[in-house]
Amino acid sequence: VQLQASGGGLVQAGGSLRLSCVSSRRTSSNNGMAWFRQAPGKEREFVAAISWNSATTTYADSVKGRFTISRDNTRNTMFLQMDSLKPEDTAVYHCAVALSAGVGGSFPNNYRYWGQGTQVTVSS
Repeated sequence: VQLQASGGGLVQAGGSLRLSCVSSRRTSSNNGMAWFRQAPGKEREFVAAISWNSATTTYADSVKGRFTISRDNTRNTMFLQMDSLKPEDTAVYHCAVALSAGVGGSFPNNYRYWGQGTQVTVSS
């Protein structure tokens, strides 16, 4: 499975971006998926996760109320709507496919496939 993330860019604080993650195979439609991010000099950080059927979502406390994760299995695509962006949201955002159908949670080891990432930069 190959994952292609896109939609990153440079935005001012308070602005919005919508990230997309396209999977090369329909297999990912049967698995949970998630977004992680990694800022320079920091470890990879969980952002949000969604179950295979969108019934369950979870968010990191730092993005709760500002970010929304969703997916469209007919297009093998997952999204991350990011509103009210802050400079501390600056990072490379990676999408991932979980080992299970449910929400994979915040541990990277729960995910089998990873995308290459898309850069998000929020200026103050």
